[in-house]
Amino acid sequence: MTPFYDARGNIYAVLTPDALRRNGIELPANARDAAQTREEWALLAIEAFCSWAPGTQPVHAKQHRCDGLLVGPFQTSPPFDLVIVNTDGTLAERSGNGLTIFSQALSEQGLLGNQQACLLKVHHDKTDAVSPVETSVKPAEVDGVHGFWLDLGKPAFGPQAVGARDVQTVMLNACEVSHVPPLSALSSAWERSQFVRIGNPHCVTLVADVDALPSNQQMREAPLAEGLSRIAFAMPSGGGQPCAAGVNLQWAALESAGQLRARVFERGEGPTASSGTSASAVACAAWRVGWVQAGLVKVKMPGGTAPVLLEEQGGELSRVRLFGAARLIG
Repeated sequence: MTPFYDARGNIYAVLTPDALRRNGIELPANARDAAQTREEWALLAIEAFCSWAPGTQPVHAKQHRCDGLLVGPFQTSPPFDLVIVNTDGTLAERSGNGLTIFSQALSEQGLLGNQQACLLKVHHDKTDAVSPVETSVKPAEVDGVHGFWLDLGKPAFGPQAVGARDVQTVMLNACEVSHVPPLSALSSAWERSQFVRIGNPHCVTLVADVDALPSNQQMREAPLAEGLSRIAFAMPSGGGQPCAAGVNLQWAALESAGQLRARVFERGEGPTASSGTSASAVACAAWRVGWVQAGLVKVKMPGGTAPVLLEEQGGELSRVRLFGAARLIG
């Protein structure tokens, strides 16, 4: 039986390379080669493991029963290699909730130590980012919840960090942010965005109040769904504008001191209940424009709240850590 895990409403299947091979899907022996040949096997794997069985898809459910596949580990001792497959067959450079789930699966298999940090290496085939993307994970407990701190490293800001083009510089709280014409064309409230790279690329649109946040249902319906897909998805699925490789979209509003509300439209997936790296990008963008201070920031999404720890040194963010927990659901 395929194991499915839930982390803040994000659901992933965790599969070893041998599990794919037993289902007739040819996979190279190492993660690097698997990433470079993903066009030969990724969609087959999504069809085999993410599709609803005939007659079982609930009304109004998403097209797939989960948000993607975590394929790995490719070895029996750390560091552990894996690939993250989106439901459109593309690969993700990093997923906070996905890596939380993968850490939980490793722990249940007895491969992850109880206290020591462990290095996870995500391989992908994007040409605009280094592969693999490394994340150190460590078991921890926050507010009585057993989970993991993920060290996401130092963020980068601005259009150049994500390869964005045809955007304009505007100001928010005396900070330079970006005006993204395709976004503002969809809503006049979406005029100021902060680009963040934290392993993968993000565009965080900063809005004045929670009423300007789109709901997940709105983002699934025309015409908004088509407009957001053109922005977030790379060609041929989308327009690759403003980022040729696509970009994850978020919307954020300041709710109270140290607390943010957010919505997420993922590259390669669409509207989602939550996203760990998206929550981290939201916290970073809010810090950049002075909405929050360094320290613990809580980002509330429909699927749950993500604690993000921002560390500042010399007026810059030096490290971002994300806490998450996961549970086996089937």
